[in-house]
Amino acid sequence: MAFINIKGVIPPMVTPFDEYDKVDYDKFIKNIERWNEYDLAGYLVLGSNSETVYLTEDEKLELIELTVKHRKQGNLVVAGTGMESTSATIDLTNKAAVLGADIALIVTPFYYGGKMNDEALINFYTEVADNVDIPIMIYNVTKFTHVNISPNAVGVLCKHPNIIGMKDSSGNVSQLIDFKRVVGDAEFNLMIGTASIWYPALALGVKGSVMALANCCPGECIEVQKEFEAGNLEKARELYERIFPVNSAVTGKYGIAGLKYACELLGFQGGYVRKPLIQLKDQEKIELIEILKKAEVLEEHWM
Repeated sequence: MAFINIKGVIPPMVTPFDEYDKVDYDKFIKNIERWNEYDLAGYLVLGSNSETVYLTEDEKLELIELTVKHRKQGNLVVAGTGMESTSATIDLTNKAAVLGADIALIVTPFYYGGKMNDEALINFYTEVADNVDIPIMIYNVTKFTHVNISPNAVGVLCKHPNIIGMKDSSGNVSQLIDFKRVVGDAEFNLMIGTASIWYPALALGVKGSVMALANCCPGECIEVQKEFEAGNLEKARELYERIFPVNSAVTGKYGIAGLKYACELLGFQGGYVRKPLIQLKDQEKIELIEILKKAEVLEEHWM
């Protein structure tokens, strides 16, 4: 299996729901068509911002199939297929492969987090990688799992021919440096999973990102990398700093409901969040609008 080199920005696609708590597949397709207008590297279907933990398997498979069907030619489809057990992860990953997903993103198992030490995680990822039909990537998202995969474990796993990368959403720059050191010259996509460290990560030689902000501000996320790689470091840094508060708002303070509202304001389809998540309140909407205006991302869309 040839190594897949990933460079650029990938949105962890939001899943729009309707007012009756059902997946709104039409809005999901509209988002893909809109993202296809941008120079994205691909799409992550079933990420944390997709409310994946609230989706049934049938819904997951339908979303994967639609992403493959409507993607722009040449763009990668990454599917989040991590489950709590090894066998369930293998099963869902191979179903995603049949539907045409290029890569599987596998979250660290977390329910029995106290037992997810290096040995358990190395065994888990190795067994999954040995038994699936597409390459896999490690997904480290400590904010939600409260499990952090160690540089030591990554140093072992990066040598596996079917483990082609990692999405690190911890936002820990010092640990990112450790990951980079243990990976060394291995063929391995070390990607960041939050726009909060996009500029520092680029400075460290990271080439790819999967970040929530790319749902609503894909152009700005792409531009930071383009300006950086063109040598316009000051311009890249200024843009990164300008959009930083938006990222903090939609990934931290207001969460997925905030991200979806920002999508609606900026020309994408957000839809409702799925219960038990709570929709954004009116005052929060006002606050978020001000953040978007201050970041200069709303003017051309907002009347």
